[in-house]
Amino acid sequence: MTNVLVVITSPDGTLKKNQQELLTLGRSLGDVSVALTGDASAAAAAAAYGASVSYTAPESLGSYGASAQAAFVAEAVSRSGAATVLLENTVAAKETAAILGVKLGAGVVTDVVSLAADGAATKSVLAGAYTTVARSRGAVAVHTVKSHAVEPSEAPVEGRVEAVELPESAFATAARVLSREAKPKSGRPELSEARIIVAGGRGVDGDFGPVEELADLLGAAVGASRVATDNGWIGHDSQVGQTGVVVSPQLYISAGISGAIQQKAGMQTSRVIVAINSDEDAPVFEIADFGIVGDLFQVLPQASEELRRRKG
Repeated sequence: MTNVLVVITSPDGTLKKNQQELLTLGRSLGDVSVALTGDASAAAAAAAYGASVSYTAPESLGSYGASAQAAFVAEAVSRSGAATVLLENTVAAKETAAILGVKLGAGVVTDVVSLAADGAATKSVLAGAYTTVARSRGAVAVHTVKSHAVEPSEAPVEGRVEAVELPESAFATAARVLSREAKPKSGRPELSEARIIVAGGRGVDGDFGPVEELADLLGAAVGASRVATDNGWIGHDSQVGQTGVVVSPQLYISAGISGAIQQKAGMQTSRVIVAINSDEDAPVFEIADFGIVGDLFQVLPQASEELRRRKG
């Protein structure tokens, strides 16, 4: 079996759902090790999902940038003999993957939705117009994997994880991070890993109230089109699309979004898509599983009221 290295950042010692998914996927491919930054106690959580070795870095890694993170992972690859490296599909992880690919001469595949034991990685390209299968021809393959690629599951038998701390000399670089500012928490799930997303676009005309109300009742994340974020109606970190966050939830509710190709590229792999738009010819209806032609300011409040009624 191949050796697999899963890259995890855990500031509080816990694993996010998509990190649990990466470990589950890695276990299906071979023997799993983790390259862990942040709280080293997350190694125990990783062991529950099948990790046998944890390569950790001293806290000083947090004061460096992506090049140092990639150097740290490259050292972990060297020590573990990993042929496959799995990372989250975030912007930061993609930057690390790109640098890692150069350092290792590895093949890099991003936006992966499934990965076979033979290294065949499935992904969507050209704004979702095609589904492709890619396979690295190098000794090491680096993949960033979308959330919900697999259902996370703990290992049948939890083992003990061997902790190996790597020295600062393995990643020290000239560039350092001078300051960080924590993003305020909304209480909603992260957009990239949410199972349900309610998104608003031009049709909300600056009022995300009905979108947020429905999202909170569903325990969902709030997304938006580029028009909505460019107009300042909601933060850019909520943008779904080719130039925003690419998502693949179980349920995606699109309200007042026309469904231009850039938006569709960011959400069309959702399991179920419900579209609400007053324009019956809106492109979003071409990919929607369920469509409602109507005013979102009437439809969404009715949906919220029905949810409240059913919840009692």
